[in-house]
Amino acid sequence: MNTINSSLTLWHNLYGLSKAMLNLAHEGKWDELIEHEVSYVKLVENIAKNPIPLEQTRQVEEARQLLHKILENEAQLKGLLQERMTELRKLIGQTGTQKSIANTYGKFSHDILIPTNLNQ
Repeated sequence: MNTINSSLTLWHNLYGLSKAMLNLAHEGKWDELIEHEVSYVKLVENIAKNPIPLEQTRQVEEARQLLHKILENEAQLKGLLQERMTELRKLIGQTGTQKSIANTYGKFSHDILIPTNLNQ
């Protein structure tokens, strides 16, 4: 019975962690989100190693409901991560453009450009 409770506790922990990760994504705390991913993967591995016996129908159903919520959180998180990737691509593109402009105009930085015909 203790193993069943600990297995169900793992499911609850995974759900809590998925909510925390989703909140971090909404807040734009990407570095913290990445740090949580390691714990998330470890929890998933623990769940796989400690399944709930199928004859424990109440616990299995509770785990199933938690899994559904976890998958919903993952889908939302995936969407937010995709938006972030789009933002980063845009920033990288802008940086490349700025570097190109700086390189092009930097070649002329040592030249003094003086208009020759001021009175015309």
